[in-house]
Amino acid sequence: MSNNEPNPQTRKKNRDWWPNSLDLSALDQNARDAGPYDDDFDYAEAFQELDLDEVKSDIEEAITTPKEWWPADYDHYGPLMIRMAWHSAGTYRAYDGRGGAAGGRQRFAPINSWPDNANLDKARRLLQPVKQKYGRNLSWADLIVLAGNVAIESMGFKTFGFGGGREDAFEPDEAVDWGPEQEWEADDRFEEPGGIQEGLGASVMGLIYVNPEGPKGEPDPEASAKNIRQTFSRMAMDDRQTAALIAGGHTFGKVHGADNPDEAHDPEPEAAPIENMGLGWQDGETAAEEGVTTSGIEGPWTQNPTWWDMGYVDNLLDYEWEPEKGPGGAWQWTPKDGELEGSAPDALDDDERDTPMMLTTDIALKRDPDYREIMEDFQESPMEFGMAFAEAWYKLTHRDMGPPERLLGPEVPDETKIWQDPLPDRDFDLIDDEQVEELKAEILDSDLSRSQLVKTAWASASTYRDSDKRGGANGARVRLEPQRSWEVNEPAELETALETYESIQAEFNEAQDDDTRVSLADLIVLGGNAAVEQAAADAGYDVTVPFEPGRVDATAEETDADSFEALKPKTDGFRNYVADDVDRPVEQLLVDRADLLDLSAEEMTALVGGMRALGATYQDSELGVFTDRPGTLTNDFFVNLLDMGTEWEPADGADQVYEGYDRDTGELEWEGTRFDLIFGSNSRLRAIAEVYGSEDGEEELVEDFVDAWSTVMRADRFDLK
Repeated sequence: MSNNEPNPQTRKKNRDWWPNSLDLSALDQNARDAGPYDDDFDYAEAFQELDLDEVKSDIEEAITTPKEWWPADYDHYGPLMIRMAWHSAGTYRAYDGRGGAAGGRQRFAPINSWPDNANLDKARRLLQPVKQKYGRNLSWADLIVLAGNVAIESMGFKTFGFGGGREDAFEPDEAVDWGPEQEWEADDRFEEPGGIQEGLGASVMGLIYVNPEGPKGEPDPEASAKNIRQTFSRMAMDDRQTAALIAGGHTFGKVHGADNPDEAHDPEPEAAPIENMGLGWQDGETAAEEGVTTSGIEGPWTQNPTWWDMGYVDNLLDYEWEPEKGPGGAWQWTPKDGELEGSAPDALDDDERDTPMMLTTDIALKRDPDYREIMEDFQESPMEFGMAFAEAWYKLTHRDMGPPERLLGPEVPDETKIWQDPLPDRDFDLIDDEQVEELKAEILDSDLSRSQLVKTAWASASTYRDSDKRGGANGARVRLEPQRSWEVNEPAELETALETYESIQAEFNEAQDDDTRVSLADLIVLGGNAAVEQAAADAGYDVTVPFEPGRVDATAEETDADSFEALKPKTDGFRNYVADDVDRPVEQLLVDRADLLDLSAEEMTALVGGMRALGATYQDSELGVFTDRPGTLTNDFFVNLLDMGTEWEPADGADQVYEGYDRDTGELEWEGTRFDLIFGSNSRLRAIAEVYGSEDGEEELVEDFVDAWSTVMRADRFDLK
C-alpha cells in the first residue's frame, strides 16, 4: 500500500472532530524529549571531540565519489549538497525565528517532501556513511550545513567559516505555519495589494523562496524581482545579500528537467511505497541514463559548473536572454541568436555539450534596477562578489544559531556580525551572594512597585525566542531602541523603572573599591526576582528565586534596531496585552509566545496565573486580576476563574473582554480576556488550572511559578548551559 492511500483502519482524532480547539501540541513538544539519547548527553561536548578536518575529508570523499544508485552531475555531488544545505537553512523566517537549519528538520515532513526539495533525500543518503561513522558526535543538522561548506570549498571557494552546535530534532516542529494552501505549489497566501501574508517566508507552498519560472509560472522578471525582494527580506536578507546568494549559489551546478516532473517521478518520500525505504521521486534507470528530473527546468548556468568563477555574473550581464519552454515543459531563458550554444559540458555524457540557461529569477536580477546595480558592482570587482557571497552564505546557514558563543569548532570566525546580536565582553568581577541580598533590599526599598519590578523584568527577558536564540535579558536591550518604545512595554513607566535602576547601579558601582560591578541587565532580573520572593512571602511561602550574575549591557552600536523589530509582540498574554490590529484568537498567540519561550502547558499556566496574582498586567489593568490582594503570590486567579458562582458573558463594546457576574446577586465581580478564560474553557488547560485552584494547590503553584519564571529569566544564559 502506498503511503498516500487512505488507511481504512484510521480513526478520527480529537482535532479531526474539533478542529477549532486550541492546539497545545507545540507546548507538548517542549515538555518532553523526543530523541533517543540519554538525559545526560551533551551534544556540545560530543561535537568538540570530533577531528573536523577528518570529518570534512570524509564528506569530500563522499561527494566526489559517484555512486551507481544515483547519478553525479559532472562526477561531483557538490552542487547537490549546496542545494541541500541552502534549502535546509533557507526555511528561516525573521518573523518568528522558526525554520532554519537547526534540528535538521529537512529530514521530516512536510519539508522532506516539498516539491522544491525533490531529490534532496538522495543527498542525505549519500552522506549516511559519514553520519554512521561519527554517530551522535555529529548531528544531521550540523552535517547538512557542513556538507554545503565542504562542497563549496571543494569547488575552489573559501567559505567565511563554520560553527557547529545544532542539536538534532527527532520530530517536525508542530508550531510552524507553512501557509494556508491545501495543495503543493499554490499561492493563496497573497493579500491585497499583492503582499505575502504576515509571518510567511516563501511566496509559494512547498517552495523555499519563489517560483523559478516566475510568479504563477509566468516568465515575468519584473514581478519575480518583487517576490524575491519580499521573500528574502522575510528571511533576514537585504538586496546585496540576496543578489550575492543567488549569484553565488547559481555559479555551481545545474537544474534538472530531463522530463516533466509531474510525469517522471514516483511520489514524494512521505507518500512513497514502504519498499522505497523513505526515498521519493524515484526515477530509476531513467535518472542514470537520461538525467534527473527535479524542477522541470533543464541546464547549467555556467560553462564550468563545478568551479567558482565569474561565469554566472558574466553570462547574465553580457548576453541577451529570451524565454522558452525547456524539455521539461517549464519556462526558462536561453541566450539569443544561439550564443553560448554548446559551451558547457553535459552533466552525464562527456561526448555531449549543453547550452547555459537562466531562470526567470535570474533575469530578475538583471531587469530590476537595484539588483542590476549590485550585479554590475560584482562584475567590476570579483573579490567584492566573493566576499559578499561568503558572508551571505555564512549568515544564511548560521542565522538561527543565536549569539556567537554558541558556535563550536575550530572554524568559527573571529569576527562577530551585527545580525548575531553581539554582547560586550565582561570586564568586571561579579557580585557575590551578600551583595545580591544588599541590592535586592535596595530595589525593594525604592519607589518601584512590585508590578513595575515584575513587568520590567518580564519585558526584558520575555523577548527571548528559542527558535533562533535571539532576545532575552542579557544585554538589557529593553533600555535601547526599539524595545524602549514598544507599546507593550509602557514606555513612560519603563523610563521610570530604568532611571531607578540606573541610579542604584551608579551608586553601587561607585561604592566598590575593587573591580566588582553590577550590570543593568542583572539588576533588572534581580528586581523581578526580589518582587516574586516578597510576593510569595506575603502569601506565606519562603522561596528563593535562583539568580546567577554575569549579564552585560549591550550598546546601541551593538544592536541592529531594525532587526529587533521582528521581536516586537503584537500580543502578550502573560501581561494581558493585545494590540489593535490582531485578527487571530489571542489564545493561539499566547500558545505561540509560550512555545517561543520553550515553555510547557503547565509552565504557561503557572506563569499566567502567577502574574495575574501579582497584578503584572499592561497599564495595571484589572483585566484577569481575579483577586482582592494583588501583589501577593496566591492561587486566587484559578480559584475565582473556576468558581461556578460566577457567570461569564462578553462585555458590550469591548473586543476580547468578558465580564463575570455573581449568579446570586447579579453584581459584576471580575473582568477578563480570552487570555484568562481559556484556562477555564479548554479542557486540558482547565485540568491544570483545577490542580492549582484546589485548596492544596497554592504551594505547588508558587513553586511551579518560581521555576517557570526562572526558566524565562535565564533562557538566554547560554554560558550556564
